[in-house]
Amino acid sequence: MPSYKLTYFAGKGLAEAIRFIFSYAGVEFEDITFDSNDWPTKIKPTTPFGQVPMLEVDGKKISQSVAISRYLAKQFKLAGKDDWENLEIDATVDTIHDLRSKIGAYFYETNPEAKAAKLEVAKEVVPFILERLDAQVKNNGGYFVGGALTWADLTFVALLYYLNYMMKSNIIEKYDNLTALEDKVLNLPGIKKWVETRPESEF
Repeated sequence: MPSYKLTYFAGKGLAEAIRFIFSYAGVEFEDITFDSNDWPTKIKPTTPFGQVPMLEVDGKKISQSVAISRYLAKQFKLAGKDDWENLEIDATVDTIHDLRSKIGAYFYETNPEAKAAKLEVAKEVVPFILERLDAQVKNNGGYFVGGALTWADLTFVALLYYLNYMMKSNIIEKYDNLTALEDKVLNLPGIKKWVETRPESEF
């Protein structure tokens, strides 16, 4: 088994999907977190492209959270059954990150007028995407793709903490199929154990 080291800020954010995959698979990994003050001088220069999460596999460093998740999903049997399912998973994950970027554009905006405008966009886009994701789960036997658990499901549930933190609400409250999916994922033994023992963080 390779040795895995994951480096990210002291929070869930974009690294949590990777932690969920490791936890589901029961694979040990070193979870290296750092204070944001250490980012510019201590951590950033050690990363391939100045980005985290960064995964080290037997000392080889790689960044990009979605690429890392896709790679690990293949290792731990969380990918699709064929190329078409893998395409559906990729499209779903990209849609989930579209949702995140729209919410993030509002959350991180500092100009009050621009922030108000971006909130209006988020209020329109978030329900539009969630309605369709909810229907997708309903039509696929309770999962996003192929009626079975994949890394798309883990990615969505892992990112929910961050999305809810930015929107200051439970964004899936009105969506029964997404809520049922969240419950299912959080009750998987490895993920349940991780959630119960992980460090406390705001986002």
